[in-house]
Amino acid sequence: MSISSEHKPLGKQVTGSLHTLSPIVELNVGGEMYTTTLSTLKKHPGSKLAEMFTGQPKLRTDSEGRFFIDRPGTYFKYILEYLRSNQVPTQCIQDVYKEALFYDIEPLIKQLEDSPQIFGELVARRQFLARVPNYSENIELMIRIARAEAVASRQSGVIVCVVRTEEDAARCQDALNSLDMDKKSVVKFGPWKAVPSISDLLDCIQMDVEAKGYKISFQPHVAEKGFRFKSHDFFYKFLFTWW
Repeated sequence: MSISSEHKPLGKQVTGSLHTLSPIVELNVGGEMYTTTLSTLKKHPGSKLAEMFTGQPKLRTDSEGRFFIDRPGTYFKYILEYLRSNQVPTQCIQDVYKEALFYDIEPLIKQLEDSPQIFGELVARRQFLARVPNYSENIELMIRIARAEAVASRQSGVIVCVVRTEEDAARCQDALNSLDMDKKSVVKFGPWKAVPSISDLLDCIQMDVEAKGYKISFQPHVAEKGFRFKSHDFFYKFLFTWW
């Protein structure tokens, strides 16, 4: 007896309509296995997750016929728990937030953005850094300089000038010219118009460089030549440790 197309076992590529499948769905998310229902996955119709399981299949399956999603499987359990019971996760917040953004589950995204962790990052810290000119570009420049100085060394240092106001920037200009004449690379941050202080920005720099996998510390830069003001007011040396 031939098997109708509606009852063929799932292969590596699903070809039939999802309406013909069992309401119970098996998933392989980044190697983690889950079992749930179509109605749970489609709970928020406007989400990317719901679209994956609406109409024609948009996912491949693994060798066992489970729908495969190439995302971190560890955090999908929190996504699934929210879809099942509206329970907002209280752990792994940053990682779950990334997954909520990927699956485009708007109610979960909004609730996570109200959590202290995401609120502090998005509303407080990121809004501050958006007011520091060329912040992201300067972070990348620091890393390039440190890597260039790392040959046969355990540590490499990058001089950073941090100025909060236009007046501070003017005061630093002679020192910057002196360092330039000595052929020393300096990465300049600021000025900015926001409440956070120089020490707050230094903490942000360290945080964001460490987030890229580097081991880093900083200390006031002691100038070899005398400046007209105390160099540690605006100049710092970031040390990258390689081994």
